[in-house]
Amino acid sequence: MNMQNARPMSVKGPDGQKLTLADLPSPGISRWVTRRKAEVVAAVQGGLLTRESACERYNLTDEEFEGWERLYARHGSKGLRTTRLQQYRR
Repeated sequence: MNMQNARPMSVKGPDGQKLTLADLPSPGISRWVTRRKAEVVAAVQGGLLTRESACERYNLTDEEFEGWERLYARHGSKGLRTTRLQQYRR
């Protein structure tokens, strides 16, 4: 097995806990709460999933996911709250 292409079995989640593929939201999810968005962003940033596979798995556009990443980087999980989007996008 080529170790350069190996994916980690777990990554550090947004709450500091271990996050595995089994811990991620189900692929058919339709209600995106802050925690779920943060888990998917953390999984991609940690290498558990590629951005492409996350977008495919959760039926997200690249732009939508990029927005989550940007808000998470600037404001943490709080930036992903739907009610706060207008406030954080300024």
